[in-house]
Amino acid sequence: MTHEDAGHYAGKRHGAELNEMIAAGIKEKMSENTISCAEAHSIAVKLNADPADVGTAIDLLEVRINKCQLGLFGYGKQKNIPPLSDKINPEIESAIRSSLVNGWLTCSAAWDISKRFNVSKAMVAAACETMKIKISACQLGAFR
Repeated sequence: MTHEDAGHYAGKRHGAELNEMIAAGIKEKMSENTISCAEAHSIAVKLNADPADVGTAIDLLEVRINKCQLGLFGYGKQKNIPPLSDKINPEIESAIRSSLVNGWLTCSAAWDISKRFNVSKAMVAAACETMKIKISACQLGAFR
């Protein structure tokens, strides 16, 4: 989706039906027609739902996702990726490189690397920025 498409999120979900249970969870957590990535994922956990299904419901409700846990979007005009304070850990760099799909790191792979190395998700995103690697395939479907 481009910035011009903002507010027209349902258009990318042709033929999808709204899951009312997930929609209720979203409506409970949203504020000013936005919901954070963390809140969306907490709904998925609470309802034992796939994050992609939560993302579909968010789009069908025309709710904007903000505060990406990787720091990629939802923080105003800037990303929220902290600069690396040191060199990239070679093991993390290797894990990132070995997880690439067509030269991109998926959001879920970034989360897995974060968990495996006990570092923040934003640190993995910062390593990717330093390595000039783009992150793709948001688990909520916010970007492909």
